[in-house]
Amino acid sequence: MERLYIKKLHPDAIIPTRGSVLAAGYDLYSYIDFKISPHSWLAVPTGIAVHIPSDCYGRVAPRSSLTLKNGLDVGAGVVDEDYRGEIKVILFNHSDVEFKGSKGDRIAQMVIERICKCPVVEVDDLNETERGSSGFGSTGK
Repeated sequence: MERLYIKKLHPDAIIPTRGSVLAAGYDLYSYIDFKISPHSWLAVPTGIAVHIPSDCYGRVAPRSSLTLKNGLDVGAGVVDEDYRGEIKVILFNHSDVEFKGSKGDRIAQMVIERICKCPVVEVDDLNETERGSSGFGSTGK
């Protein structure tokens, strides 16, 4: 059985939890009170470090309730399996009012995902596909 190892870097840090047995992500908590000005951002400390299983990484993702209720979004976060520093969550306040967060608030979730470590091969040509190089919005509305 693979395990997610957590080290508390601060005594007030909270170990990540899952909201239900089948939840994909582990909720990440702030261990401090904080404020984010309107249309601004802040890297919020969690007070934890992790050891992620081999061939996996942690994807830091938004919690839908924070986005829906407060206009907050999470900056893309990747926690590599060899990173041992503190996990911080970049929160963006897209609203017109200051956001006040409290110690113990769930601020994001971390989803552990498998990765493919592919060798990179330079080629002169790529195989043809029906889509080709058609990009943004090319597959429909």
